Amino acid sequence: MNTLSVVIICFNEAKKIARCLDSVKDIADEIIVVDSQSTDDTEAICRSYDLTFVTQPWLGYAEQKNFADGLAKGHLIFSIDADEALSERLKASIKQLKEAEIADNQVFSMNRLNNYCGKWIKRCGFYPDNKIRIWKRGFARWEGRIHEWLEFKSDAQTSLLEGDLLHYSYDTPEAYRQQLFHFAELGAQSYYERQKKTGCIHWLFNPAITFIRTYFIKEGFLEGKDGFYICRTAMQANRHKFNLLRAKIRDKR
Repeated sequence: MNTLSVVIICFNEAKKIARCLDSVKDIADEIIVVDSQSTDDTEAICRSYDLTFVTQPWLGYAEQKNFADGLAKGHLIFSIDADEALSERLKASIKQLKEAEIADNQVFSMNRLNNYCGKWIKRCGFYPDNKIRIWKRGFARWEGRIHEWLEFKSDAQTSLLEGDLLHYSYDTPEAYRQQLFHFAELGAQSYYERQKKTGCIHWLFNPAITFIRTYFIKEGFLEGKDGFYICRTAMQANRHKFNLLRAKIRDKR
């Protein structure tokens, strides 16, 4: 039987982390929480569970996850965020996975269902939002500054698990806006450091393309007012990224 290490990084997740821990405690052989110096009740809540709690100053998304993964002892690592939880079907899939024979290069993905202001959103490009989250310990490493990704030691064979990873992502429209604009700012800095150029065509058309893709092609219009706000905010964040990048390039001259 494969042992499973559930690995979580977090910061100020007192409102959500108990739901995450409750959803994984029955399938985990160990739970590791790496906290980047939370100032709320995150630590107290975590210590009420049978888990390993470690405080580590923030290293960046990828390196924080790599640090946390390095503490795991199980055959399999399951990386989950504090604002996520398992559906019952996904939980059953992982239980079956623990009893299966798994190749060294086999990794497992799951569809993530995102919650916006109490509503599950399946359009706007929000779903299936497929994520690789389970692999054999030592086979993968996180890379990237903003939207981190997994680098594997060799070609990986990906299998999709049944069930959804429930992402309680945005409690308010403002929380959604803040996160998208935060990532836009990180994206602008990353583009600047990589000396990526931007002209008027990018500045004019990329935001519009973002809206057309999410609102029309990805059927955001079927989500009503929420869909319009989601897609419009994504367009505005895209424009904000290119505005910042153009300003950085201009200021350097």
